Amino acid sequence: MTRIPEDAVQEYPLLPLRDVVVFPHMVVPLFVGREKSIQALEAAMEGSKEILLVAQKDASTDEPGPKDVFEMGTLATVLQMLRLPDGTVKVLVEGNARATISDISEGEYLSGGAVLMDEEGLPEREQEVLIKTLMDEFEKYVKLSKKVPSEVSNALTGIEELERLADTMAAHLEMRIPEKQELLEALDIRKRVDLLLGKLDGEIDLIEVEKRIRGRVKKQMERSQREYYLNEQMKAIQKEMGNLGEGNNDFEELEQKLEEAGLPEEARKKTETELNKLKMMSPMSAEATVVRGYIDWMLAIPWKKRSRVRHDIEKAREILDRDHYGLDEVKKRILEYLAVQSRVKKVKGPVLCLVGPPGVGKTSLGQSIARATNRKYTRMALGGVRDEAEIRGHRKTYIGALPGKLLQKLSKVG
Repeated sequence: MTRIPEDAVQEYPLLPLRDVVVFPHMVVPLFVGREKSIQALEAAMEGSKEILLVAQKDASTDEPGPKDVFEMGTLATVLQMLRLPDGTVKVLVEGNARATISDISEGEYLSGGAVLMDEEGLPEREQEVLIKTLMDEFEKYVKLSKKVPSEVSNALTGIEELERLADTMAAHLEMRIPEKQELLEALDIRKRVDLLLGKLDGEIDLIEVEKRIRGRVKKQMERSQREYYLNEQMKAIQKEMGNLGEGNNDFEELEQKLEEAGLPEEARKKTETELNKLKMMSPMSAEATVVRGYIDWMLAIPWKKRSRVRHDIEKAREILDRDHYGLDEVKKRILEYLAVQSRVKKVKGPVLCLVGPPGVGKTSLGQSIARATNRKYTRMALGGVRDEAEIRGHRKTYIGALPGKLLQKLSKVG
C-alpha cells in the first residue's frame, strides 16, 4: 500500500466510534447519539456524503478530542441516514479506503485532514496462495466457533481480491478494538494477512482447548449423574426387597462410622469390602446377617482410643497401700514392674500373673493397678471355658458367630 502525495489531503467531517472499527469494503449500520457526531453526519450529507470513521482509544470518553482517537481510520460513504423518535440517528455507511488522519479541528463537529492510502497489488500467484490459506483457516474457525454464520463463509468464497477478503474477515472476527485497529493500520497486505492468520490460529487453539475442557466437564457430569441414577435404582430395589423403610437407609450411617472409626489401612479395606458386599445382598439372607454383625463389631472396637498412662510410682504406691493392707511382697513386685515400664517405653516383658485362692485380693489388686496407671479396667472370667474359640472368636462363616471374649471386653470397655 502506498501513500498518496500530500497535496491530495482533503478535509472531511470526522465521526468518533465507540467499540467499533470499520474496515474498507464493509457496509455497517451505526447508531449515533452525540450532538457533535450528528452534526458531522449532517455536514457529510450536505456535501459529498463522505465522512471519516475513527475508533476512540477509550470508549468511556463522552466528548472525544483530537488526542482521544487513533491516527488511522476509514473514509466511508453515508448510504442512508434516519432519525429515530428518541433523537438518535441510525446511519448506514460503507467503508471506502484507509486514511491517515491529521490536523483534527474542533468546532460544531470534529473534522480532519485525510491522506488516503492506495492499495499495492501482489503477484497473481502469490495472491491466490494467500487467498486459499486465509479461506482454509477461516472455514476451520467457522466450523469450530459457530459464532460466525455459514452465510458469511459462503459470501467470502466469491471474493477474489485479497485486500477485500482480508478486511471482510477482520470485520467478522471477535477481537478487541486494539487488535482490530492493528489490522486496520497494517498497510502492507502481507503483514495484514500474517496478523490475520495468527489471530485465526490463536482463536482456533482457544476454541479447541475450551472444547476439551467442556468435554471433560461433560464426562464428569455424566459419570456423576450415572452414579446417582444407579444409586437411586439400587435404593428402589432394596426398598422393594425390604432393606429400606420409608426413606431409612443406614448404609450412609455405616459409611460415616467407618470414616470416623480410625481403622488401620488393612482393617479399613476389609470393612469396606464387606460393606460393599452387604449393599448387594438381600437383607433376608443369612449371610447378610453375618456380614452386618461383622461390620458392627469392626466399628465397635475402639481403634483410635487410648488411655493416657500415668507413670507415677509414688502415686501407685499410695493407691496400693490405701487399697490393701499387707501384701508387701506382692505390692513390691507390682511397683518394680511399673517402674520398668516407666523407664522402658516399649518393653516386651511378661504379663503380671497373680495366683492364689479366692478372696485373697487378686481382683482388687488388678483394679488398683488400673487406677494407679490411669487405665480402664475390665474383668473377664474364664471359669468353665472348654473351647478356645470362645477366647479367640469363631469363624464368621458360622451363623451367630461372635468375636472372642478379648475383643468383646475391649469393645465393651471402649
